[in-house]
Amino acid sequence: MTAFTPDPVALNRKLPLWYQVSQSLRASILGRAPDAPLRLPTEERLAGHYGVSVLTVRQALKELEEEGLISRHRRRGTFIEPEALVPTTDLRHWGRGAPVRLLGSVDAIVAQQSGMVSRLLAHGPGPVPAAYAHHFPGLSEVATYHRLRSDERTGEPTNHARNYVRPDAARGIDPADLERQPMTKVLRDGAGVRIGRITDTVEARLADPETARLLNVPLLSPILHYTGVTHDDEGRVLDVAVIHYRGDRFSFTVTLDAR
Repeated sequence: MTAFTPDPVALNRKLPLWYQVSQSLRASILGRAPDAPLRLPTEERLAGHYGVSVLTVRQALKELEEEGLISRHRRRGTFIEPEALVPTTDLRHWGRGAPVRLLGSVDAIVAQQSGMVSRLLAHGPGPVPAAYAHHFPGLSEVATYHRLRSDERTGEPTNHARNYVRPDAARGIDPADLERQPMTKVLRDGAGVRIGRITDTVEARLADPETARLLNVPLLSPILHYTGVTHDDEGRVLDVAVIHYRGDRFSFTVTLDAR
């Protein structure tokens, strides 16, 4: 039986290797072609693919198994669950969905968006929102981008995002790229910006009329409100991302390495 081949990835030795392997596998699984094999390579082959130990691979696979993306069977091997992210009507599993995670690196953040389709709703110059004016001292105008993201397989809307970007950084952005790639990747690879750090804040909110309409949820239903502030390597704010996630399709998980 042909085995599924994960995408190659360069690991950051400053971060937990098992976590990077699990997220690389997760991105490959979610972004796989419909006719891709469901069987994963052996633990030994995965260890060779990533250049890590078998124990590291086992820890990564355990993470994916707990998330419901794979199942492991003694003597048969490890298999991708084909229906892992299909919305369910079973109330015992209501609210389970793709987790929003703090991943620790820009590459991991980019990988997290695999499996999503983005549609650019609007873009152009606009005034700096009062709530974020302190991030853009001396500027009265920023470039704004509004996107709607949907699950690639089901077409169901999952979140909508607004980005407020420094005009000098926005000059290198091709809006068409934002329908295929996250803003972080477009800024780094397309606009050639050197990203220093990203600060994330997540809080519970209630869906306002616009969010309820775009995400097809009841008005005042629970959502996750995410704010991501991207700084360049000199500390300037390049981008403020404001994203509203459906509360019944996402969870937020933080993993801290205590070693």
